[in-house]
Amino acid sequence: MNFRNKIFLQSTTLILIFFFSFCITPQATANSLFGDFTVSDEIKLGKEFDKMVRSRLPIILDPQIDGYVKRLVARVAKHIPPQPFPIKATVIRNNAMNAFAVPGGYVYVFTGLILNMKHESELAAVIGHELAHVTLRHAARRIEKMKMVNMASMLGTLAGMLIGIAGGGASMGNLGQAIAMGSLGGAQGAYLSYTQENEREADHLGMNYLVASGYNPQSMVDGFKVMKQRQWHMSNTNIPTYLSTHPGLDTRIAYLENRFTRMPPEYFKRKNDDAEFHKVQTLIRARLTSTDVALAYYLAIPEKERTCLDHLGLGIVYSRMKKNKKAEQEFKKANELCPGDPLILREEGRFYFNIGDMDKASPLLHQAYLRAPTDAMTLFFIARIEGVRKNYKQAILTMRRVAEMVPHDQEIHYHLGRMLGESGHYFQAHAQLAYAAFYGRNMKQAQFHLRKAEGLAKTKKQREELKKLQETINPKPPEEQKEKNEKKKEE
Repeated sequence: MNFRNKIFLQSTTLILIFFFSFCITPQATANSLFGDFTVSDEIKLGKEFDKMVRSRLPIILDPQIDGYVKRLVARVAKHIPPQPFPIKATVIRNNAMNAFAVPGGYVYVFTGLILNMKHESELAAVIGHELAHVTLRHAARRIEKMKMVNMASMLGTLAGMLIGIAGGGASMGNLGQAIAMGSLGGAQGAYLSYTQENEREADHLGMNYLVASGYNPQSMVDGFKVMKQRQWHMSNTNIPTYLSTHPGLDTRIAYLENRFTRMPPEYFKRKNDDAEFHKVQTLIRARLTSTDVALAYYLAIPEKERTCLDHLGLGIVYSRMKKNKKAEQEFKKANELCPGDPLILREEGRFYFNIGDMDKASPLLHQAYLRAPTDAMTLFFIARIEGVRKNYKQAILTMRRVAEMVPHDQEIHYHLGRMLGESGHYFQAHAQLAYAAFYGRNMKQAQFHLRKAEGLAKTKKQREELKKLQETINPKPPEEQKEKNEKKKEE
């Protein structure tokens, strides 16, 4: 399972259709905190924006990466004031050194930011800064000042920011600016960058969250310095960096360092624990960046100085390049340096699975599972091996467990559907293949398998499963759903 991260490709026509056909009118809500833009509206806006992100950007679902970022965000978010919504973290596959938050508690972290930071604490500092924007309601207040009259305008402005940050080239970035600043009005485009005052407030509050989370306060300044160095390397790209959306870096470093003089000295003695952070960096670099860049990075490290993670990274890169002998050698070196490490065992087992050697793959994956029983990737490949061996009962049982752990992954549902079909469970097979097509954004294929499932649903349990599938693939309009919910209350 690579928890597919599809390349972000959008056509101008599709984007324009999406933005200008989106007509959501916010409902008036009592107890407004921000005038006409209520907390309810904020939650609704964030939810709709998140849907757009998930449908149009490559989201990282690898539990080793996604789970790590979610835990890190939760660690910092534990120290923010109570919010009227949960904080939700998502990892986006993009080389930009960026992270951003939107109304409703949605925080997005780019893989480029994770890869370029030196320590977990520096990443935590950026997350603390973004959470401060959330708790201070900077975006919400700016939207309120813009006097937007409907949800479509708000979503369009956020979408403009999204395309500007995540677009793959000049035309895409310019399109995002045009939509936000032209079609939706120049005043609304002001949202695309926070003010210096916003940034100063977020830095100070973010520093409080960082320190409360147990990190060294120096990490925020160190992280800013890394960004400043990277600014020169990324100055010619059309993907805005964290710097471009968060201005005045030199001034911010100066006032943060001035604040250090008023902090207890013991705060600055806190040490970095980067074990998991470095594992995540290895996976991102070796599996998600270009093989040429990743290979050059690892080969630049003298062989005697390479760590087990460096050898693991080389093993993954060589496996992607189909250089299986070299890959096998690097996995063995990684295992010798860090015996019993579950990530190394998992990736070596994955390698052997991919080259068709199940006898070598199976014991490695089972060892990895014993050491990390919550790793969905390990379980995925264990289930795949059982499927290859025609042990469908165990394969299906294990794959269902994986689907519960990572519910929206296309590949999981696809392979589960194949296993069910091969074992003669045709209704369930078509249901799972419908989910797979839906999460893979192939609606034509999703409708095909839905129709097949509809024709095969015979039992009460199957009809209940079919109903959930229908509601997922063909959701009812908000008004119709609202009526349905009201009838349920009356009953």
